[in-house]
Amino acid sequence: MRLLVVEDDPDLNRQIVTALEDAGYAVDRAFDGEEGHFLGDTEPYDAIVLDIGLPKMDGISVLEQWRRDGKAAPVLILTARDRWSDKVQGFDAGADDYVAKPFHMEEILARVRALLRRASGHASSEMLCGPVRLDTRAGRVSVDGRNIRLTSHEYRLLAYLMHHQGRVVSRTELVEHLYDQDFDRDSNTIEVFVGRLRKKLGAEIIQTVRGLGYLLAPPEPA
Repeated sequence: MRLLVVEDDPDLNRQIVTALEDAGYAVDRAFDGEEGHFLGDTEPYDAIVLDIGLPKMDGISVLEQWRRDGKAAPVLILTARDRWSDKVQGFDAGADDYVAKPFHMEEILARVRALLRRASGHASSEMLCGPVRLDTRAGRVSVDGRNIRLTSHEYRLLAYLMHHQGRVVSRTELVEHLYDQDFDRDSNTIEVFVGRLRKKLGAEIIQTVRGLGYLLAPPEPA
């Protein structure tokens, strides 16, 4: 899953990005409203963390413009604790949730997980597909109750497919949503990671749909 963090405080920006990357997300960052608006307008993010008080273009204006342009990515806004009006403005502009500063990083992670679940129609932090279970809160994967060790890229790939199971996902979409903008993207690496996942999971849940991409679905009953 690919996220965008728009926060002008360098230290806080770095802390949020690091926490999200450690949780297994690909993350891009911006430090002002104009840069954030441009990235959100041109890149396909799964969720966005957006500060309200930004230089060059404030967060409310950024969010309003995204929504006017039809950008539907879930947005978590960061507000000052004593500015209830920011929260009201944020929701009216199209925000999906908010966190008041100062905050614990665990709250950011939990709210981002919830936004991603809701966006893909999942109510629980645990996702199932046949014998495969993915716990987004703990970052663990198991098959028939047996824990499976995955690399960060393998986990990202499986998590994205789990969030979109039952739908064919193209290689291009996977590349756009699994890597940040600075990564040397190559669609051929997707095939490599799919192959590794199939071996580790030992379950026929990732199907190749010729000419279209991949489909995650429970295996056919024997």
